[in-house]
Parts: sequence; C-alpha cells; structure tokens
Amino acid sequence: MNKVPEALRKELAALAARAESDIDFSDMPETQAQDWVGASRGKFYRPLKQQLTVRIDADVVEWLKGQGKGYQSRLNMILRSAMLKTAQHR
Repeated sequence: MNKVPEALRKELAALAARAESDIDFSDMPETQAQDWVGASRGKFYRPLKQQLTVRIDADVVEWLKGQGKGYQSRLNMILRSAMLKTAQHR
C-alpha cells in the first residue's frame, strides 16, 4: 500500500486548515454552471481492493455469473449501493 510521506501529509493538513478567506483566488475565475456540463466525478478514482474469502449462496453466485462477464465487479457495485443507502439513513 502506498503511504503518503509525512511532509506531504503535514502540508495537506495545513492547507485544509486554512480559511477560504485566506486564499487568493484572483488568478482563477469563478466557474459557471455551463463549465460543468458534461463533467463527471470520480472518473479516474480506483478504490483499493482487498482479497477475501466469503461464502455466498450458490443461487446468488449463479445469478451474478448469469448476468455476464464481471460478476465480481457487479457484486461490489451491489454491496457499495447497499452501503451508501444504509449510510444515508443514519
């Protein structure tokens, strides 16, 4: 696993702690709604994967595999959706 060097971690923490009023934005124009048309979030984000051994009912695995290639990614997407839905209701 890649660790963020301590010096960079401190620099990022110091930047995060600064108030917006202390930041000079004069060299960058404010964005407008049309600037974001067609934009996507997280396009290059790739979460770290962890290999596990789990027991899943055979009919569930058969259903996942029956959907075509990528059943593990599909399972992860279903679990993530459930996780986010649960987190919203807390």
